[in-house]
Amino acid sequence: MNILPYIFVLLAAMLWGTVGTTQTYLGEGVSSIAVAATRSLIGGGVLLMAALAMRKINFKKWSWKWTILAALTIALFQCLFFTSVRFTGVAVGTVITIGSSPVFSGIIEWFFWKRRPNRVWGMATLLAIIGCMLLFINKGEATVDPFGILLALSAGVMFALYTNCSKQLTEYEETLPAVAMTFTLCAVMLLPFSQQGVTWVFEGGNLLPMLFMALAATSLAYIFYLAGLEKISSSSAVTLSLAEPLTASLLGVFLLGEYLSPTSWIGVAMLLGGIVVLTLGGRKGLGEGEGAELGVSGTTGGLNN
Repeated sequence: MNILPYIFVLLAAMLWGTVGTTQTYLGEGVSSIAVAATRSLIGGGVLLMAALAMRKINFKKWSWKWTILAALTIALFQCLFFTSVRFTGVAVGTVITIGSSPVFSGIIEWFFWKRRPNRVWGMATLLAIIGCMLLFINKGEATVDPFGILLALSAGVMFALYTNCSKQLTEYEETLPAVAMTFTLCAVMLLPFSQQGVTWVFEGGNLLPMLFMALAATSLAYIFYLAGLEKISSSSAVTLSLAEPLTASLLGVFLLGEYLSPTSWIGVAMLLGGIVVLTLGGRKGLGEGEGAELGVSGTTGGLNN
């Protein structure tokens, strides 16, 4: 089985991991929702213009159901995650959201698509989740707020649902137009809640960081993600997306001068271990028999990831 789909998902996660560092170059007072809405608008809008120019979109025959569901779930994911952080702090909110999403994705995949995650996925996910917990254990003030934890878990569910809906969408549409339509709709959903519009992008030095987040960490990243998602299961893709906090932490150390404790470095090693186990073990599993399940899944609904 080709290792390229796994590399595509890892590249997507690495690009997402640059967002936190890039946001430090934005002016003060810009809300996370405004950033999410604007990067979706620019990233999705640029791809939409490209897709229309290449005549890749047929609005009458488009898979609207899966596109709307994907846009809605990724929009809700961002709203729920950023709100949860206000109640629990960045460390707890991130660990709960990112740590729970692979588990929820496995459950969704099993329940809706009748595809039971294998042992390799379970081992890799456990390693990665523990690694994520160790990575963030000393970061920020931990606040155990039940409502914030519920919001973070809900965000994890939304990202898992987004991945599964996008997997289904790729069964019917090409990757580039699928990302274009999803994030253009996502921007339309988020902009009314941003309160700051988009004019702030042209203030101070906000334009270049915002263009990078929109074009690299949104357009290109989600093209990579959906391209990988076409060939691997959604549960595997979500687990591989744990490379995002790994990338963010390493960028913080090497570019922003942040400190990682010995415990956090153990977490880095475990995250890397989980990714290696899933990439090599999952690749072997697909080559030996999971591929047949992918084919069956495509005839009954198309999902797999």
